[in-house]
Amino acid sequence: MKNHTNGEACSIQPSDNGPLLVKGPVHLVDSLGNEFKINARNIALCRCGASQNKPFCDGSHARVGFHSVVRAPQKELTAAQTRG
Repeated sequence: MKNHTNGEACSIQPSDNGPLLVKGPVHLVDSLGNEFKINARNIALCRCGASQNKPFCDGSHARVGFHSVVRAPQKELTAAQTRG
């Protein structure tokens, strides 16, 4: 895997009732390890499952009435709590 970050940080922010906003350098691959060729510094990843352009957001969350408000807990999470 190539180092695409050049020492820069990447941040991921769940937007209220919307996508995951990814800011900064990111290396995005599918389940087979194939890389998505991204020519953008910031991307939005679908959380609602309705996008026609998965894994990217196409705004479908508004149409389907997706609701999710995520807030960081005040305590540190364990490894078991962060597994998908």
